[in-house]
Amino acid sequence: MSTESAAAPVRPAAAPSLTAVFVRLKLTLLRNGLRQSTGRTLAYVSSVLVGLLFAAGVVTGLIALRGNAHVGALVVLLTGMLTLGWAAMPLFFPASDETLDPTRLVMLPLRPRPLIVSLLVTSLVGIGPVVTLALVTGSVIAVADGAAAAAVGVVAVVLVVLVCVSLARAVATASVRLLTSRRGRDLAVLSGLFIALGGQGVNIAAQKLGRPDGLAVLEPLGDILRWVPPVSAVAAVDDAGHGAYGRALTGLGLTVLALVLLLWWWQRTLTTLMTSPDSSTLQAVEKDSARRADGGERGLARLLSRGRTGTVILRTLRYGWRDPKSKMAWSTALGAGLLVPVISSLQGNGSIYTAFSAATLLGMQMYNQFGQDTSAFWMVASTISTPRDAYQELRARALALALVAIPYVTLVVVGSAALIGPWSAFLEVYGLSLAVLGALLATGALSSVFFPYSIPSEGTKNVAPGQGAIAWFSLFGGVVVGAVLCAPLLALTIWLHVAGLHHLLWVLLPVGAVYGVGIAELGLRVMAPRAARRLPEILAAVSKG
Repeated sequence: MSTESAAAPVRPAAAPSLTAVFVRLKLTLLRNGLRQSTGRTLAYVSSVLVGLLFAAGVVTGLIALRGNAHVGALVVLLTGMLTLGWAAMPLFFPASDETLDPTRLVMLPLRPRPLIVSLLVTSLVGIGPVVTLALVTGSVIAVADGAAAAAVGVVAVVLVVLVCVSLARAVATASVRLLTSRRGRDLAVLSGLFIALGGQGVNIAAQKLGRPDGLAVLEPLGDILRWVPPVSAVAAVDDAGHGAYGRALTGLGLTVLALVLLLWWWQRTLTTLMTSPDSSTLQAVEKDSARRADGGERGLARLLSRGRTGTVILRTLRYGWRDPKSKMAWSTALGAGLLVPVISSLQGNGSIYTAFSAATLLGMQMYNQFGQDTSAFWMVASTISTPRDAYQELRARALALALVAIPYVTLVVVGSAALIGPWSAFLEVYGLSLAVLGALLATGALSSVFFPYSIPSEGTKNVAPGQGAIAWFSLFGGVVVGAVLCAPLLALTIWLHVAGLHHLLWVLLPVGAVYGVGIAELGLRVMAPRAARRLPEILAAVSKG
């Protein structure tokens, strides 16, 4: 062997591709997640099948609409909804993909630019990008007309998918500190409400579009959205099919510019995230120190009394704002109470009486008041020694609910009168709503005392095992009793209508308000002695979670 060959340096083995490593990591995380339980595997397989069937159905429908005069506006709207979904997904489902959290890579010697390329390629692995690719391809096929449009369509499909994935990654990186905090977890809890609202919106839109001229109503919105990237790339295919090559190049250029800006924003936020310390704990300490230096509470706490009533009101409102289960219950009640009259108005067959949903759903938050305390109810129970203490506890919880419910019910009834009408029915509906709210506060106190149940702090269930029957009986039994309590006012309302005394319907507002306050006060006073006697039973029932 020659001296030259013996002295030749040994070259190190080539480092594995960073992109390949991340793709294998994504697949490993997916495989290990499916191995955790059979239920999780079935849920994932079911979601994949549903996603593919949905994509196949939409693509088939788009191809069937090929040649329709308004299909361009439809695909523009569809692409816009896809983009919005990708932007919102990291906010509501931060735990759906472990690779969305770049803070797990902070300690690794990785450069932002190659890391972005690897994460972008990794994001293309999954059912979401596949469904998006299918929907965008179907949209392009629906509007492509000619070889030029087909060529533009190939570029448009690639650009739209890359923009959607980059947008999701950039949003996740920019808000990762929020998503991993308590507020981020609360945002994920609210995802079900937003999905419900979005589902109702899709349902209404489908009914509108099902009419013979339904697609024509999309044209004004389509004219605006067609210049918003990445929608402009799909609109460019339509423009190229009609010979407007200048407009087509402009649409593609806008999408390319949006992709470049997203990648730049993503790289900048990723660099900042991986090089700056997480000072959230220090900021929290500084805020707490500043609050103590001010020497007192702020906001609503300053207006409340220092006694038991003010303390319980503040504690109840903080439960509703901070506790995930309580926040979900309140948010669902607020959202659904407003959604019912709005949907009725949009469908064209609504009634102002649908505003009762606001009072009903918020009044039901009075049910199982002690269950939200779970085992910590022993601290509340230790402060109750007389029926007077129990009355003050129940009254303060009802007042906390009323602080939110009365303004909200007022807003919903006013909105229903404006959207649905007639205004002549406003006073009677408002008065009856206040009466319904008062009756549910009374029956809520009853169910809280006699039918308490535990709400597990962990997991998705709102009732502890073995207490489901108690929860259902408490809820529906209380609503039935509340309806019975409102029977006198309902009878008065029916009599005024039947007798033709419409000019006297205004009396239902003061009568309903007084009746609601009176029946709520009566229910609280009747239940207070019983609550004081049943403290051990209530504590045992709410501590099972």
